Amino acid sequence: MHSTTKNTKTRAQIAAMAARAFGGMALAGSDDAVRELKDGWFNAAYSVQLADGREVILKIAPPRDAEVMQYERDIMATEVASMRLVAQNRAIPVPEIYFYDQAHDLCDSDYFFMEKIAGDNFEHVNASLPAEARASLEQQIGAVIREVNSFRGTYFGYPGNPELRADSWSAAFTAIMEATLDDGARKHAEYGYSYGDIRAAYQQHRSALDEITAPCLVHWDAWNPNFFVRDGRVVGIIDFERALWAEPLMEAQFRTIFAEDGTTNSMRGYGKTSFTAAEEQRSWLYTLHLGLVMNTECYYRNYDTDTIYKLALQVIAGAMEWLKAN
Repeated sequence: MHSTTKNTKTRAQIAAMAARAFGGMALAGSDDAVRELKDGWFNAAYSVQLADGREVILKIAPPRDAEVMQYERDIMATEVASMRLVAQNRAIPVPEIYFYDQAHDLCDSDYFFMEKIAGDNFEHVNASLPAEARASLEQQIGAVIREVNSFRGTYFGYPGNPELRADSWSAAFTAIMEATLDDGARKHAEYGYSYGDIRAAYQQHRSALDEITAPCLVHWDAWNPNFFVRDGRVVGIIDFERALWAEPLMEAQFRTIFAEDGTTNSMRGYGKTSFTAAEEQRSWLYTLHLGLVMNTECYYRNYDTDTIYKLALQVIAGAMEWLKAN
């Protein structure tokens, strides 16, 4: 997908970055030694083949002067730190970070090289799998996310933006919601509801957040495209850039608006398929937050399609309908 935040580079620039990362190693001589990976929506990414035959992944952050949402500040640093953290748990198949550069001399933004996962992107093969195999992989995904959530933090909110942190989850989530709405207001984003109605809906249920007292690491972006599978097993999870210290119910696996019967295989794999009244309130608050972020991002990235925008409006409408009625 085309996005104005993608910081693409030439082969010569990538060759210099690889030489720094791998002790002077050159690129392979073939024309496809540098291949852009276009599935992502925010960073530029490349599959890079080195002269010694190794294949690695290069990820490049947006330019430092790129206009991004508040929660997206310094998220590549968050990604690298989160991946290195969860690598301590061998039940989480995260690729190794080989090199992370914040110097901004060879490249005008942060970049890193990481291990290339030997497997298929789950989003690409999902539809072709037998139902039983697909269900097994989805349950494995739930189990992996449970392991990610086992890491505990010292504050709530985003590592890359101190203004979106707090000692309580209620305060942090309020700051996160307000930052999203502020980002939207700057671009005159249209959500299908007034900003006042949205604020009233989430404030009405804010007390349900008070139950959460222990910050957990939340991947937040753990959708099918960010998992890799091989031989019936989940062999990779990527894109920790939007990780934050929050409540596990923020994870994509609990967005029941996308589940036909309100329960998913990944929820079963996680071991969480029933909800208290307060948990249900929080789940819909997080669905509203997701829809607002998806919508607002469209105004900052200038996608070449309106697919995400239309989907975001549906997500917002579903959440607002529930929050206003309960």
